[in-house]
Amino acid sequence: MSDTFVSAAWLADRLDDPGVRLVDVRDAWEYDGIGHLPGAVSIPFDEFRSDAGDEGMLPGAARWAESCSTAGVGGADEIVAYDDEHGVFAARFLVTAELYGHDPARLHLLDGDYSAWSRERPTEHEAPDPEPTDYEPTEPVRSPLVGFEGVEERLGGDTVIVDTREPDEYAAGHLPGAVQLDWLELVDPDSRGLKPREELESILADAGITPDREVLLYCNTARRISHTYLVLRHLGYDDVLFYEGSLTEWEERGGDTVTA
Repeated sequence: MSDTFVSAAWLADRLDDPGVRLVDVRDAWEYDGIGHLPGAVSIPFDEFRSDAGDEGMLPGAARWAESCSTAGVGGADEIVAYDDEHGVFAARFLVTAELYGHDPARLHLLDGDYSAWSRERPTEHEAPDPEPTDYEPTEPVRSPLVGFEGVEERLGGDTVIVDTREPDEYAAGHLPGAVQLDWLELVDPDSRGLKPREELESILADAGITPDREVLLYCNTARRISHTYLVLRHLGYDDVLFYEGSLTEWEERGGDTVTA
């Protein structure tokens, strides 16, 4: 199994598979109070966002390892993550796992979120008691990360630079030459999952984001680009770059922005 997005039906057939670890990244009160998918462990978003002493927007490697180990996540597990925000927070978890060396082919986003699942399938309140693991972060085989200088080098070139924020944010200031593609344009509001493949390809082509071009993604703090990154990988894009520092770092370091 190597598809980035997996359906509720696919997951329902594998809930008892010991090699599949289901991760709920919502706040702890949602996990405990509202309920969660059967067997899901809780790793809230606040546990894997940057903190003092961490590099960039990522949590430090030691902090990441502790969160995964405590939740019983193994280095060879198939991980399926979900949230209740169309997958954007879960996508950030999966990209973090990839950047810390987890095999991308074993990282999956539930297509649809908690609300979509709970409409038709059972949930539970009792939390599992997973056996702790010794999760060890490693260097990824191939990193999509690009830094400030790498972005500078690509301005005005052949790379399509994509701003995944909302239109008003883009209008207030964006990287020179960037195209605007709100990450939510790729999500179906009814299913809460991805729009059909043909529609996704049409949206991307209209913005000039095609598989034959190098694509560089940014937003404000690397959360929204995580979802778009996974969508592009799901569609077979091979050359996608991830500006972890995003506009926050760009402006702090004096990078030029333009307004629409």
